[in-house]
Amino acid sequence: MVYKVILLLDFAEEYSKELLKGINTYAKQSGNWLFCKMPLFHRETIGMPGILNWAKEWGAHGIIGQLYNVPEIEQFLEAGIPVIAQDFKERFSNIPNITGSYKETGELAASYFIKKGFVNFAFYGFKNIVWSRERAEGFDARLAKANFKVHYFEHELAPRRELWYYKPSALSRWLKSLPKPVAILACDDNQAQQITEACRLLQIRIPEEIAVLGVDNDEIICDLSDPPLSSIELNAELGGYEAARTMENMIRDGRMTAPDIFVKPLQIKTRQSTDIYATNDTYIASSLKYIHQNIEKRLQVPDVLKQVPISRRVLEKRFFECTGLSIYKYISALRMEKFAEKVLQCDQPINEIALELGFDDSKNVARQFKQAYGCSPLEFRKQQIRAKQ
Repeated sequence: MVYKVILLLDFAEEYSKELLKGINTYAKQSGNWLFCKMPLFHRETIGMPGILNWAKEWGAHGIIGQLYNVPEIEQFLEAGIPVIAQDFKERFSNIPNITGSYKETGELAASYFIKKGFVNFAFYGFKNIVWSRERAEGFDARLAKANFKVHYFEHELAPRRELWYYKPSALSRWLKSLPKPVAILACDDNQAQQITEACRLLQIRIPEEIAVLGVDNDEIICDLSDPPLSSIELNAELGGYEAARTMENMIRDGRMTAPDIFVKPLQIKTRQSTDIYATNDTYIASSLKYIHQNIEKRLQVPDVLKQVPISRRVLEKRFFECTGLSIYKYISALRMEKFAEKVLQCDQPINEIALELGFDDSKNVARQFKQAYGCSPLEFRKQQIRAKQ
């Protein structure tokens, strides 16, 4: 059987491109698929009824795409056409969503900034879009646990398709009002670049006064930013792969419902916009810099102590006040992050990577990794390459 599936996606957007990679990979593995790539402007010009009519005329077996959450979606279900929605505004309740672990992404960003010594935090995004709102909630919740507060600039959405829209004057006033240095999580890379552009006009130094982190790791946008933008990489390719698998099952079984597909954050790609340790304590700044520069060596706490002319007790006290962790726990957490990065970046045996990073017991590493990431290092790697096999 040839599966005829309409793809209604933003084909210029990095996130959608990654989804398409996964969809295409599954389709090639599974068998005969025929795609109709429908540009998003059809959503605006012919509306949901027009898309449904086109689907019927073409004989579509299913639709994957950015659809408006409106009552007309029921017409697709009544016509027996399975639909999987990319939740670009809000999640659907009656059809499966390609959605995200948005709160987890916000929590990851908060932990990242805390480790860099920041005590001032801000969020820039939209109030009325699920992926922005929940990233803010995760960011806020993680910081609240560490007794930090978040400053917000959450503008209302302009016309639905104009996510680039913002008010430079209002944004400028907000940026100038923030306590410095401050760490800002933007809801995505586009909004993060708006911050870097505004900071250039205001002559606010990045990352010295404002550190900026985006989401999606769209390399074109990140490199276009001045300075280059740090960003959270998402596992959208695997999300596309799972969406295609779900669509095939729905078509084959004649079902209109299925579990949501959750796209999880992978890692943070650090570029110049966050390449700083925010503390006025020069000894802590020196310690943090030394740890990050030498984490891939067999780094131990005594190695850090040698870098500063103060006692271990005093350094540990000041280090904990700045990061919320002891030096040992900070090194262990950072080493685990580097371990996860290397697991994804190379096909080296897991135990060899562990030994290179100073882990002596590979079984203990696997246990710690599962506690942090919810699966074994090998399964973590398999999840990322499954869509490419």
